[in-house]
Amino acid sequence: MQASVLTQVVLPLCLFVIMFGMGLSLVVKDFTRILKTPLAMSVGLFGQLVALPLCGFLVAILVLDSPTLAIGLMLLAACPGGTTSNLITHLARGDLALSISMTAISSIVALVSIPLITEFAIGYFSSESVSLELDVTRTILTLFVITLLPISLGMTVRKFKPAFAQHFEPKVKRFSIFFMVALVVGITYQQREVIAASIFSVGPATLLLNLMAMACGLMLARVSRLSDTQTISVTVETGLQNSTMAMLIATSVLNDAAVAIPAAIYSLIMYMTGGALIAYCLRHHKLQEAKASSE
Repeated sequence: MQASVLTQVVLPLCLFVIMFGMGLSLVVKDFTRILKTPLAMSVGLFGQLVALPLCGFLVAILVLDSPTLAIGLMLLAACPGGTTSNLITHLARGDLALSISMTAISSIVALVSIPLITEFAIGYFSSESVSLELDVTRTILTLFVITLLPISLGMTVRKFKPAFAQHFEPKVKRFSIFFMVALVVGITYQQREVIAASIFSVGPATLLLNLMAMACGLMLARVSRLSDTQTISVTVETGLQNSTMAMLIATSVLNDAAVAIPAAIYSLIMYMTGGALIAYCLRHHKLQEAKASSE
Protein backbone atom coordinates (compact mmCIF):
# COMPACT_ATOMS: atom_id res chain seq x y z
CA MET A 1 0.00 0.00 0.00
CA GLN A 2 1.22 3.46 -0.86
CA ALA A 3 0.41 6.69 0.92
CA SER A 4 -2.02 8.82 -1.08
CA VAL A 5 -4.68 11.47 -0.73
CA LEU A 6 -7.00 8.65 0.28
CA THR A 7 -4.87 7.58 3.23
CA GLN A 8 -3.41 10.97 4.15
CA VAL A 9 -6.52 13.17 3.86
CA VAL A 10 -9.72 11.14 3.47
CA LEU A 11 -8.76 8.58 6.11
CA PRO A 12 -8.18 11.09 8.95
CA LEU A 13 -11.31 13.02 7.95
CA CYS A 14 -13.31 9.79 7.99
CA LEU A 15 -12.15 8.96 11.51
CA PHE A 16 -12.80 12.50 12.73
CA VAL A 17 -16.39 12.41 11.45
CA ILE A 18 -16.96 8.95 12.91
CA MET A 19 -15.70 9.99 16.35
CA PHE A 20 -17.65 13.26 16.23
CA GLY A 21 -20.80 11.26 15.52
CA MET A 22 -20.00 9.05 18.48
CA GLY A 23 -19.61 12.14 20.65
CA LEU A 24 -23.07 13.33 19.63
CA SER A 25 -24.50 10.14 21.16
CA LEU A 26 -22.57 10.41 24.44
CA VAL A 27 -23.22 12.08 27.78
CA VAL A 28 -21.05 12.13 30.88
CA LYS A 29 -22.97 9.23 32.45
CA ASP A 30 -21.76 6.98 29.63
CA PHE A 31 -18.26 7.29 31.08
CA THR A 32 -19.47 6.70 34.63
CA ARG A 33 -21.44 3.62 33.60
CA ILE A 34 -18.58 1.51 34.90
CA LEU A 35 -19.71 2.54 38.39
CA LYS A 36 -23.25 1.27 37.72
CA THR A 37 -22.33 -1.87 35.78
CA PRO A 38 -18.79 -2.49 37.04
CA LEU A 39 -18.65 -6.19 36.19
CA ALA A 40 -19.79 -5.90 32.55
CA MET A 41 -17.57 -2.88 31.90
CA SER A 42 -14.55 -4.44 33.61
CA VAL A 43 -14.93 -7.72 31.72
CA GLY A 44 -15.38 -5.91 28.41
CA LEU A 45 -12.42 -3.58 28.88
CA PHE A 46 -10.23 -6.48 30.04
CA GLY A 47 -11.17 -8.31 26.85
CA GLN A 48 -10.35 -5.30 24.68
CA LEU A 49 -7.20 -4.07 26.39
CA VAL A 50 -5.60 -7.32 27.59
CA ALA A 51 -7.05 -10.46 25.99
CA LEU A 52 -7.18 -9.02 22.46
CA PRO A 53 -3.50 -7.88 22.31
CA LEU A 54 -2.46 -11.26 23.72
CA CYS A 55 -4.45 -12.99 20.97
CA GLY A 56 -2.78 -10.74 18.40
CA PHE A 57 0.67 -11.53 19.76
CA LEU A 58 -0.02 -15.27 19.69
CA VAL A 59 -1.35 -15.18 16.11
CA ALA A 60 1.56 -13.01 14.94
CA ILE A 61 4.10 -15.46 16.37
CA LEU A 62 2.42 -18.63 15.12
CA VAL A 63 1.06 -17.60 11.72
CA LEU A 64 2.96 -14.65 10.23
CA ASP A 65 6.52 -14.88 8.88
CA SER A 66 6.81 -11.22 7.91
CA PRO A 67 7.90 -8.85 10.73
CA THR A 68 6.11 -5.95 9.01
CA LEU A 69 2.82 -7.82 8.84
CA ALA A 70 3.25 -9.03 12.43
CA ILE A 71 3.65 -5.42 13.58
CA GLY A 72 0.59 -4.49 11.53
CA LEU A 73 -1.45 -7.22 13.18
CA MET A 74 -0.37 -6.09 16.65
CA LEU A 75 -1.27 -2.50 15.76
CA LEU A 76 -4.71 -3.71 14.72
CA ALA A 77 -5.11 -5.65 17.97
CA ALA A 78 -4.20 -2.53 19.93
CA CYS A 79 -7.03 -0.50 18.42
CA PRO A 80 -10.37 -0.08 20.21
CA GLY A 81 -13.79 -0.93 18.83
CA GLY A 82 -15.55 1.54 16.59
CA THR A 83 -18.81 2.49 14.92
CA THR A 84 -19.02 -0.91 13.23
CA SER A 85 -18.98 -2.74 16.56
CA ASN A 86 -21.77 -0.48 17.85
CA LEU A 87 -23.85 -1.12 14.72
CA ILE A 88 -23.37 -4.88 14.85
CA THR A 89 -24.20 -4.92 18.57
CA HIS A 90 -27.41 -3.03 17.84
CA LEU A 91 -28.43 -5.33 14.98
CA ALA A 92 -27.62 -8.42 17.06
CA ARG A 93 -29.80 -7.01 19.87
CA GLY A 94 -26.99 -6.60 22.35
CA ASP A 95 -26.61 -3.95 25.05
CA LEU A 96 -26.00 -0.90 22.86
CA ALA A 97 -25.40 1.49 25.76
CA LEU A 98 -22.69 -0.82 27.10
CA SER A 99 -21.16 -1.16 23.64
CA ILE A 100 -21.01 2.61 23.08
CA SER A 101 -19.57 3.21 26.55
CA MET A 102 -16.88 0.57 26.03
CA THR A 103 -15.97 2.02 22.64
CA ALA A 104 -15.75 5.54 24.05
CA ILE A 105 -13.62 4.56 27.06
CA SER A 106 -11.31 2.27 25.08
CA SER A 107 -10.89 4.98 22.41
CA ILE A 108 -9.59 7.37 25.07
CA VAL A 109 -7.38 4.71 26.68
CA ALA A 110 -6.01 4.11 23.16
CA LEU A 111 -3.98 7.31 23.52
CA VAL A 112 -1.74 5.28 25.84
CA SER A 113 -2.38 1.65 24.89
CA ILE A 114 -1.69 1.96 21.13
CA PRO A 115 1.78 3.56 21.55
CA LEU A 116 2.73 1.02 24.26
CA ILE A 117 1.60 -2.07 22.35
CA THR A 118 2.93 -0.86 19.00
CA GLU A 119 6.29 0.08 20.52
CA PHE A 120 6.51 -3.40 22.04
CA ALA A 121 5.64 -5.02 18.69
CA ILE A 122 8.28 -2.99 16.85
CA GLY A 123 10.92 -3.91 19.43
CA TYR A 124 9.99 -7.60 19.34
CA PHE A 125 9.44 -8.20 15.63
CA SER A 126 11.86 -5.75 13.97
CA SER A 127 14.87 -7.26 12.25
CA GLU A 128 17.75 -6.12 10.06
CA SER A 129 15.41 -6.10 7.07
CA VAL A 130 12.61 -4.30 8.91
CA SER A 131 13.40 -1.23 10.95
CA LEU A 132 10.49 0.90 12.09
CA GLU A 133 10.46 3.71 14.62
CA LEU A 134 7.38 4.94 16.44
CA ASP A 135 7.22 8.65 17.18
CA VAL A 136 5.30 8.35 20.46
CA THR A 137 4.58 12.07 20.73
CA ARG A 138 3.22 12.21 17.19
CA THR A 139 1.19 9.04 17.77
CA ILE A 140 -0.45 10.46 20.89
CA LEU A 141 -1.12 13.78 19.14
CA THR A 142 -2.63 12.00 16.13
CA LEU A 143 -4.84 9.86 18.36
CA PHE A 144 -5.90 12.96 20.31
CA VAL A 145 -6.94 14.74 17.10
CA ILE A 146 -8.93 11.78 15.75
CA THR A 147 -10.44 10.50 19.03
CA LEU A 148 -10.55 12.72 22.09
CA LEU A 149 -11.01 16.02 20.24
CA PRO A 150 -13.97 15.02 18.01
CA ILE A 151 -15.61 13.03 20.83
CA SER A 152 -15.32 16.08 23.10
CA LEU A 153 -16.72 18.36 20.42
CA GLY A 154 -19.64 16.01 19.85
CA MET A 155 -20.37 15.78 23.57
CA THR A 156 -20.21 19.57 23.87
CA VAL A 157 -22.77 19.94 21.09
CA ARG A 158 -24.93 17.28 22.79
CA LYS A 159 -24.76 19.15 26.12
CA PHE A 160 -25.60 22.62 24.85
CA LYS A 161 -27.71 21.73 21.81
CA PRO A 162 -29.36 18.41 22.75
CA ALA A 163 -32.18 18.70 20.24
CA PHE A 164 -29.72 19.41 17.44
CA ALA A 165 -27.49 16.51 18.50
CA GLN A 166 -30.36 14.03 18.79
CA HIS A 167 -31.64 15.08 15.37
CA PHE A 168 -28.32 14.86 13.56
CA GLU A 169 -26.62 12.00 15.43
CA PRO A 170 -28.45 9.23 13.49
CA LYS A 171 -27.68 11.02 10.21
CA VAL A 172 -24.00 11.44 11.12
CA LYS A 173 -23.84 7.76 12.15
CA ARG A 174 -25.32 6.60 8.84
CA PHE A 175 -22.99 8.91 6.95
CA SER A 176 -20.03 7.64 9.00
CA ILE A 177 -20.84 4.02 8.25
CA PHE A 178 -21.27 4.78 4.54
CA PHE A 179 -18.07 6.82 4.59
CA MET A 180 -16.16 4.00 6.27
CA VAL A 181 -17.45 1.32 3.88
CA ALA A 182 -16.65 3.55 0.89
CA LEU A 183 -13.18 4.17 2.29
CA VAL A 184 -12.47 0.46 2.70
CA VAL A 185 -13.73 -0.21 -0.82
CA GLY A 186 -11.61 2.64 -2.17
CA ILE A 187 -8.44 1.50 -0.42
CA THR A 188 -9.08 -2.11 -1.44
CA TYR A 189 -9.52 -1.09 -5.08
CA GLN A 190 -6.54 1.25 -5.04
CA GLN A 191 -4.27 -1.35 -3.46
CA ARG A 192 -5.91 -4.41 -5.03
CA GLU A 193 -2.66 -5.85 -6.37
CA VAL A 194 -0.86 -5.61 -3.03
CA ILE A 195 -3.85 -6.97 -1.12
CA ALA A 196 -4.33 -9.78 -3.63
CA ALA A 197 -0.70 -10.76 -3.19
CA SER A 198 -1.05 -10.75 0.60
CA ILE A 199 -4.54 -12.19 1.06
CA PHE A 200 -3.40 -15.79 1.45
CA SER A 201 -0.65 -14.94 3.93
CA VAL A 202 -2.50 -12.31 5.96
CA GLY A 203 -6.12 -13.36 5.49
CA PRO A 204 -5.92 -16.47 7.71
CA ALA A 205 -4.11 -14.50 10.43
CA THR A 206 -6.68 -11.70 10.52
CA LEU A 207 -9.56 -14.16 10.46
CA LEU A 208 -7.96 -16.16 13.27
CA LEU A 209 -7.44 -12.99 15.31
CA ASN A 210 -11.06 -12.00 14.79
CA LEU A 211 -12.43 -15.41 15.79
CA MET A 212 -10.06 -15.84 18.75
CA ALA A 213 -10.92 -12.39 20.09
CA MET A 214 -14.65 -13.00 19.79
CA ALA A 215 -14.25 -16.38 21.47
CA CYS A 216 -12.29 -14.76 24.32
CA GLY A 217 -14.97 -12.11 24.74
CA LEU A 218 -17.69 -14.77 24.79
CA MET A 219 -15.80 -16.92 27.27
CA LEU A 220 -15.08 -13.99 29.60
CA ALA A 221 -18.73 -12.92 29.53
CA ARG A 222 -20.02 -16.44 30.19
CA VAL A 223 -17.56 -17.08 33.02
CA SER A 224 -18.61 -13.75 34.55
CA ARG A 225 -22.29 -14.71 34.13
CA LEU A 226 -23.26 -11.59 32.26
CA SER A 227 -26.71 -11.29 30.71
CA ASP A 228 -27.28 -12.36 27.11
CA THR A 229 -27.37 -8.76 25.85
CA GLN A 230 -24.20 -7.88 27.76
CA THR A 231 -22.52 -11.03 26.43
CA ILE A 232 -23.24 -9.97 22.86
CA SER A 233 -21.76 -6.53 23.51
CA VAL A 234 -18.59 -7.87 25.13
CA THR A 235 -18.15 -10.46 22.38
CA VAL A 236 -18.49 -7.88 19.60
CA GLU A 237 -16.39 -5.19 21.29
CA THR A 238 -13.57 -7.66 21.95
CA GLY A 239 -13.71 -9.14 18.47
CA LEU A 240 -14.19 -6.15 16.15
CA GLN A 241 -11.54 -3.46 15.95
CA ASN A 242 -11.32 0.03 14.48
CA SER A 243 -9.29 -0.99 11.45
CA THR A 244 -9.56 2.53 10.03
CA MET A 245 -7.55 3.80 13.00
CA ALA A 246 -4.90 1.11 12.44
CA MET A 247 -4.57 2.10 8.78
CA LEU A 248 -4.17 5.74 9.74
CA ILE A 249 -1.40 5.06 12.29
CA ALA A 250 0.39 2.77 9.82
CA THR A 251 0.35 5.22 6.92
CA SER A 252 0.58 8.57 8.73
CA VAL A 253 2.74 7.84 11.79
CA LEU A 254 4.82 4.78 10.95
CA ASN A 255 5.01 5.90 7.30
CA ASP A 256 4.97 2.30 6.14
CA ALA A 257 1.81 1.45 4.25
CA ALA A 258 2.72 -2.26 4.29
CA VAL A 259 1.92 -2.24 8.02
CA ALA A 260 -1.66 -1.32 7.08
CA ILE A 261 -2.23 -4.48 5.02
CA PRO A 262 -3.58 -6.60 7.93
CA ALA A 263 -6.05 -3.83 8.82
CA ALA A 264 -7.18 -3.45 5.21
CA ILE A 265 -7.86 -7.18 4.84
CA TYR A 266 -9.42 -7.32 8.32
CA SER A 267 -11.87 -4.59 7.24
CA LEU A 268 -13.36 -7.03 4.76
CA ILE A 269 -13.34 -10.04 7.07
CA MET A 270 -15.04 -8.36 10.05
CA TYR A 271 -18.17 -7.59 8.03
CA MET A 272 -18.53 -11.27 7.16
CA THR A 273 -18.02 -12.54 10.72
CA GLY A 274 -20.12 -9.69 12.11
CA GLY A 275 -22.92 -10.55 9.71
CA ALA A 276 -22.72 -14.21 10.70
CA LEU A 277 -22.95 -13.22 14.37
CA ILE A 278 -26.00 -11.04 13.70
CA ALA A 279 -27.73 -13.90 11.87
CA TYR A 280 -26.98 -16.33 14.71
CA CYS A 281 -28.17 -13.94 17.43
CA LEU A 282 -31.41 -13.09 15.59
CA ARG A 283 -32.13 -16.78 14.99
CA HIS A 284 -31.43 -17.56 18.65
CA HIS A 285 -33.70 -14.69 19.72
CA LYS A 286 -36.54 -15.96 17.52
CA LEU A 287 -36.18 -19.47 18.93
CA GLN A 288 -36.30 -18.07 22.46
CA GLU A 289 -39.43 -16.06 21.62
CA ALA A 290 -41.09 -19.11 20.07
CA LYS A 291 -40.21 -21.22 23.12
CA ALA A 292 -41.59 -18.58 25.48
CA SER A 293 -44.85 -18.22 23.53
CA SER A 294 -45.43 -21.99 23.52
CA GLU A 295 -45.12 -22.29 27.31
